Amino acid sequence: MTKIRDIYDFLNALAPVSLKMDFDNVGLLVGDYDAEAGKCLLALDITDEVIQEAKSIGAELIVSHHPLIFGAIKSVTADDLTGRKIIELIKNDISAICMHTNLDIAQGGVNDALMSALGANVQGFLELSGKDAEGNEVGCGRVGELKSEIGFAEFLSICKKALNTGGLRYHDAGKKVKRLAVMGGAGGSCIALAKSMGCDTYVTSDIKYNGFLDAKELGVNLIDADHFCTENVIIPVLAQKLSEEFIDTEFIVSSVHKQTVRFF
Repeated sequence: MTKIRDIYDFLNALAPVSLKMDFDNVGLLVGDYDAEAGKCLLALDITDEVIQEAKSIGAELIVSHHPLIFGAIKSVTADDLTGRKIIELIKNDISAICMHTNLDIAQGGVNDALMSALGANVQGFLELSGKDAEGNEVGCGRVGELKSEIGFAEFLSICKKALNTGGLRYHDAGKKVKRLAVMGGAGGSCIALAKSMGCDTYVTSDIKYNGFLDAKELGVNLIDADHFCTENVIIPVLAQKLSEEFIDTEFIVSSVHKQTVRFF
């Protein structure tokens, strides 16, 4: 039977924890490396609903993108949002592995999955963050191109469908889409960078008001496609990779965790 350590080691090879940003908290955050995992649930976040789903299917492990534990914990109590999740996981012998900014940065990670979903070929990084253990440059975000130039309205439709989002916030700079930059999750600080790299369009999320003003003045198409939707593209990719590696463990993509934001 596959052990949680085996799954952790495989994920660490795909997205080394050494790539994580300084503020981040990744790895096995709850549980036992030596426990066996016959079923594993994958979700972008470990919410109360996701934990209940894991219990209902008999999963011994949850693999998520966003960390269950971010800041320092001085107590674990049932009246705290994080504490009650930790208690519920431990009571039900469910471990939690979280791979966050290391999975954003890694080759084949969040941003590569996002570019692939949008039909673009990756040509490089949007923002360099350093070098990996082998001395190769690594970075967050990606820059690339579509196979052919298309109108912005058509690209909006492609983006909405590919990312399965309920709606898009955008600025139309009056440009067609060919050279594209993406940043899964919150990437509002890189609008000018995308423009400086010759991109006509930038797809990210969590854009503030001034970000749209910047896009207008810079003359770049800007799309806020929702934090969940720009990152959840990695979950089925991970499930597929894990399923191919560990044939004696069942890997299940969460059916209850969906885009939280709704549009009226």
